[in-house]
Amino acid sequence: MNAAAPPAARPLRVCRFGTWREDYSRNRILGAALRRAGVEVVDCHEPLWGSIEDRVRLARGGWTAPAFAFRFVRAYARLLVRFFRTGAWDLLLLGYPGQFDACLARPLAWLRRKPLVLDVFMSPWLIASERGLVARAPLTGRLLHAIERGALRLPDLLLQDTADYVAWLCREFRAPADRFRLVPTGADSDRFRPIPARRPDDGLFRVLYAGTFIPNHGVAAMIRAAARLRDEPAIRFTFIGDGPDKAEAEALARAETLVNVRFEGWTEPAALPARLAEADLCLGAFGTTPQSLMTVQNKIYEALAMARPVVTGDGPAVRAAFTHGRELWLCPRQDPAALADAIRTLRADPALRARLAEQGRARFLEVGSIEALGARLRTHLESLLAARRR
Repeated sequence: MNAAAPPAARPLRVCRFGTWREDYSRNRILGAALRRAGVEVVDCHEPLWGSIEDRVRLARGGWTAPAFAFRFVRAYARLLVRFFRTGAWDLLLLGYPGQFDACLARPLAWLRRKPLVLDVFMSPWLIASERGLVARAPLTGRLLHAIERGALRLPDLLLQDTADYVAWLCREFRAPADRFRLVPTGADSDRFRPIPARRPDDGLFRVLYAGTFIPNHGVAAMIRAAARLRDEPAIRFTFIGDGPDKAEAEALARAETLVNVRFEGWTEPAALPARLAEADLCLGAFGTTPQSLMTVQNKIYEALAMARPVVTGDGPAVRAAFTHGRELWLCPRQDPAALADAIRTLRADPALRARLAEQGRARFLEVGSIEALGARLRTHLESLLAARRR
């Protein structure tokens, strides 16, 4: 008589806990990546962080207002109720920004005798500092720094997208370097994939920027590059998005009387792939802030996922992930003349653009797709569990 087959092993089960921003691309992508890798994800989430304007208001001192105190207590009370209703799970994962959730999550993970993982992704203190909020509200800045420094010591595993960012976190906050594992930013490869382009046969060369208007992205350098190309009317620039620096960018374009530049508001997420497909060339990031230099921005991965040629600012993080002239085109940051020359070079060489698009797409599938991210993240989580069992 044959022995009964052993019961099937339960799939890895992750409880994604905290006040993480539900609509943020990093959280959506990693959730999809885990599920694609066969991981069961249980969301234990309560919203706390609002729009960009809301977060800026809090960073300027709004967190001291009684209304925010009530919002804070209510969110965490509801979160605790949700937590104690969850079933069994293997790991507790904090989505971005999870630094504010770590103090509560650490004893909860200990209570269940399970490991705690934090997707660091970006430093809230650095973001506030680069946007001038720390200088305007020093007390808030000191509090943010202290919270972040403490939060990075609590998890058993820390996730980050680049080695350069890990090195900075270790220098600034004395974070434990041995707990970090890399998971690239990537893009939603289900949404961003090659689709037929709908370009009118009008001879125009369309250059597209889609993203937030913040110092990281160096939009002013892109506007000044457009000014250097004003005498080449076939080259047209479209800037899609919003953010604190948009008014300044629009004022600069008006001051330069640029007729080759157009601004639009946010595009619905479902419509963005079609807009990228229309572009002959996509712009990445050209800022020189630490955040910009240490990160490979999501917009770069999205354009590569769609097999669109990309030009972006040079830097160690982007060079660690991609090769200039093979998968994308790099040029000096905050250098409008160099960017204008790069655009001229790529416009004049359709074969080069086609190679960049093809090889960029192939590289994206290797490192930035949902499948690639899920496989890498699952490996990190299973290694953590295996180490705890030894």
